[in-house]
Amino acid sequence: MEWIEDHLPRETLFVTLCGTGNNGGDGLVVTRMLHQRGYGVKAFLLKFSKDLSPDCLANLHRLQGIDKDLAGIVQPDTFITDIPANIVIIDAILGTGLSRPTGGWIAAFIEHINQFPNKKIAIDIPSGLPADLIPDKDAAILKVEDTLSFQFYKRSFLHPESGRFAGNIHILDIGLDKTFINGTHSQYKTIGEEEIAAIYKPRDAFGNKGTFGSALLAGGSYGKMGAMVMCARACLRSGAGLVTVLSPACGYSILQTAVPEAMCQTSGEQVIEAIEGWEARSAIGIGPGLGTDTRSAAALAAFIKACKAPLVVDADALNLVARQPELLADLPKGSIITPHPKEFSRLFGENTNSMIQLDHARIQAMRYNINIVLKGHHTAVITTEGECWYNMTGNAGMAKGGSGDVLTGIITGLLAQGYQPLEAAMAGVYLHGLAGDIAAKEISQEALTASDLIDYLGKAFLTVARK
Repeated sequence: MEWIEDHLPRETLFVTLCGTGNNGGDGLVVTRMLHQRGYGVKAFLLKFSKDLSPDCLANLHRLQGIDKDLAGIVQPDTFITDIPANIVIIDAILGTGLSRPTGGWIAAFIEHINQFPNKKIAIDIPSGLPADLIPDKDAAILKVEDTLSFQFYKRSFLHPESGRFAGNIHILDIGLDKTFINGTHSQYKTIGEEEIAAIYKPRDAFGNKGTFGSALLAGGSYGKMGAMVMCARACLRSGAGLVTVLSPACGYSILQTAVPEAMCQTSGEQVIEAIEGWEARSAIGIGPGLGTDTRSAAALAAFIKACKAPLVVDADALNLVARQPELLADLPKGSIITPHPKEFSRLFGENTNSMIQLDHARIQAMRYNINIVLKGHHTAVITTEGECWYNMTGNAGMAKGGSGDVLTGIITGLLAQGYQPLEAAMAGVYLHGLAGDIAAKEISQEALTASDLIDYLGKAFLTVARK
C-alpha cells in the first residue's frame, strides 16, 4: 500500500483482478485497503475454480462485509470488456504457486487484458509467469509496468526472456524473520549494497604503489588496440598500484600515448606471439582484443599451462580456449572467466534458454573449480561451489562495444589489490554496473559509452565507500 500511495495520486481509480488462490486473497486485501484510504476501487474475482483458498474466501467476506459492490464475480468464459484507459489494473489472478502454463479461459482472459492500454501493476508476480522457470514462448502472461514483489526477487524476473513481463520490480519487505531468512539456504542470491560493503577494502593510508599490487594485462592486436586501452584505464581506475600492458608492437605507441600511467611491453608485430614477464605479477587479465591468430593461440596455451595463480580470462582468450577445450582443465583453480552468452556457448555448448544456461554454468564452475561471470542485464557471478549471485546494478546503456573490456580491467585491478577471486568478481560487476547507472542518470543511456564507465568509476567507489 505504501508504494501505491507514494507513486499514484489519491484520485487514481483501480480495478483489481483476483484469482481464487492466495494471490487473489492478497488482491482482495489490497482492494479493501485502497477503499479504506479513499481510493476508488473495485475487485473482480475470476471464478476459474469452484473452491476458493481459505485466505481468499476470508478476504472476500471481509471486503463484501464493508460493501457488497466492492467485489464482483466473473463467471467462466466471460470477459470484462469495458475498463476506461485511466483506470489502473491490479493483477492478482495467479501467484507463485503456478505449476504449469495457463490454458483455456484464464489464458484467453490474460491475453484479453494484455490488449488494454491501461497501466498494470502485478501483486508479487505477473499472472502466468512461473517464478523459477523460463516460460514457453507462446505462454499467456500478463505484461505489466510494475511488479510489487514480496521480500525477494523471483528468478524469472532476472532473465531476459521472462523479466520483460514484470516491468519495474519493487521488492516489498513483508516482515519475514531475519533469523529464518538467514537460516534458509539458497543457491541463488543477489549482489547489493550490503554484500559489497562487506567486501570493500578501504585504501591503506600508509600504502605505496607496491601495496596495491602489480597487474599485467595481455591482449590487443592490429585494429583492436582500443580494447586494451580501455582495459588498462579501467584497471588503473579500480585502484591497482602498477599496471603493465603486454601487446604486439603495433600497439606500443597507442598505449604509451593513450594510457601514460601504464607500462608497456611487446611481443610480436601485429599479434601476441609469447606471454612473458608475468611471474611476479599480483594479477593477470588476458583476452581483450587478443584476436584468434594461431600464434596467439599457442602463446595462450603455453601460458595457461605454466601459470598457477588465478587469472581473469575474457573475450578472444575465451574463444581460443573454446578451440582448445582441454585448456579448461589447465586453468588455475579459482580463475575468473567472463563470457557473454555466445562465448559461453562456444565453450560449453548451446542451451535452450538463459536460465538453463546459467544452471549449466553452475555445473561447469564446480567441474573446473573456476568462477564464471556470465554477462547479461543481470550479470551472474557463479562460484566454484556452484552458488549464483545475480548483480543488481547496470542498465541497457552499457550494451555497447568495450563494456566487457572495462569489466576485465576492473576485476583484474581488484584482484591485484588483494581481493579474493570471488570478491573481485562480485565487487567488479557491481562497481561496473553502478558506474553505468550513475553515468546514465547524468548523460542518458543512449549516449553512454564504455569509456564513460571508466570515467564514472570514481563516483561508484565513492558511493560504495559511503555505505
